[in-house]
Amino acid sequence: MKISRRQPLYQRLAEQVTASVHSGVLRPGDRVSSVRQASQQHGLSITTVVRAYELLESSGVIESHPQSGYFVRPQFGRIGIGAGAAPASASLSWQASPAEPGRSEPLPVSAEVDVSRHVLATLKSIHQNDAIPLGSPYPDPALFPARRISQYNGAILRSGGPLGVLDDLPPGHPDLIRQIVRRHLETGLSIDPGDVVVTVGATEAINLCLQAVAKAGDTIAVESPTFYAMLHAIERLGMRAIEIPTDPRQGMDIGALKTIMQTQPIAACMVMPNFQNPLGFEMPEENKRQLVELGALYNMPIIENGVYNELYFGAAHPSVLKAYDKRGMVLYCSSFSKSLTSAYRIGWTLPGRYREQVEKLKFLNTLSTSTLPQRAIAAYLTAGGYDRHLRRVRRTLQQRCDIMSAFVGRFFPAGTRITRPSGGYVLWVELPPAIDSMVLYRQALAEGITIAPGRLFSTSDAYRSFIRLNYSYSWTPQIEQALRRLSELAADMLD
Repeated sequence: MKISRRQPLYQRLAEQVTASVHSGVLRPGDRVSSVRQASQQHGLSITTVVRAYELLESSGVIESHPQSGYFVRPQFGRIGIGAGAAPASASLSWQASPAEPGRSEPLPVSAEVDVSRHVLATLKSIHQNDAIPLGSPYPDPALFPARRISQYNGAILRSGGPLGVLDDLPPGHPDLIRQIVRRHLETGLSIDPGDVVVTVGATEAINLCLQAVAKAGDTIAVESPTFYAMLHAIERLGMRAIEIPTDPRQGMDIGALKTIMQTQPIAACMVMPNFQNPLGFEMPEENKRQLVELGALYNMPIIENGVYNELYFGAAHPSVLKAYDKRGMVLYCSSFSKSLTSAYRIGWTLPGRYREQVEKLKFLNTLSTSTLPQRAIAAYLTAGGYDRHLRRVRRTLQQRCDIMSAFVGRFFPAGTRITRPSGGYVLWVELPPAIDSMVLYRQALAEGITIAPGRLFSTSDAYRSFIRLNYSYSWTPQIEQALRRLSELAADMLD
């Protein structure tokens, strides 16, 4: 079997083991080389071998026996992928995955937004009775250096000094702003400290920016499907949304957006060009450039949500729309909630020409952002180690993405389709049309399993057979059992 040199090392090792099983070199019940032996035999790190074995285990090729090692599963024959068994040369790489969902085709009409009730109920359910958090919008807290940040927090408290509400009026604490500017410079975006406004997470940043560029009754263009935090902001401010066709690889259809803008007024566009939630794509560079140019041509502000930008799987940090912005029309929003700590809710925005208005709205809405978490995060970033932390998180998320994708492909009903995320921590799953994801959500919740039904990601019911899954949590027997049960519930709905 030909092994692609472009594959990650752990996938190449998984392919080799699979090929040995198919050829009969390894037979059902045979013991596979231990992690340490495989590391020495192939010249790979222990971590790489562990990732390969976890992928093989989730795909049903091998199984672990406590205190004994890994063995070829007795029932293993061919790797079951999606609709049926794969050929003997089946790959564990993306070529063997189920098909992707197609390009969305929403109706080109604006609509009122009413998703908050569904989202609130879903978020509350995640913490009920220790439910399995497959529907969580947050990454696994275990990925974050919580103890270290708490140490900085404690040191600041012990040192004394001002921590009052009025001590960090907008735009925010200068130490944190300095670190945010430095981080942007390191990732290719040249900005000035005066460009930054610190906020209470990315959610406040998005709300402030939207409030600065549009008013109640205005129509806002969004991706379809789109992250419900964007829809929340539109709903909260009494605006309307128009969903634009979106491809799971290319992102928003710029041509379709332009056509709509020629026939009806669009006050602003809200997009997530990198690792979009829930589709997981990274918008191509040319598309990013065209979108910014279209906004400039029609004097349309673009609110860019970059909250997942640090969680990329590729070799380089993704570019941002803001880098193409020459007129200050892009309002960039982000936070540390998805990459460093979700406990402190510290975000920021680069509002461009709307900076003065956003700073004023920040003062009117929440007065200021809490001083202590700003200083604690600034201290952590100043001390170094953020890049090392991010490299570990990225490797872990990509590994867990591969494992969950392989599992869904093997066990979910025939006809299931999944996205191929290039970053972030969510998987968008299209189930057979007969499956109602709201019904599946309620049935799964009754058994202590949470999912995010497709209804949350649109103003319409266009995604009734879709669900979003969170793959950031460690692959445990509980997670595997929950996914197996979810696949059974879905299959039962087809009978």
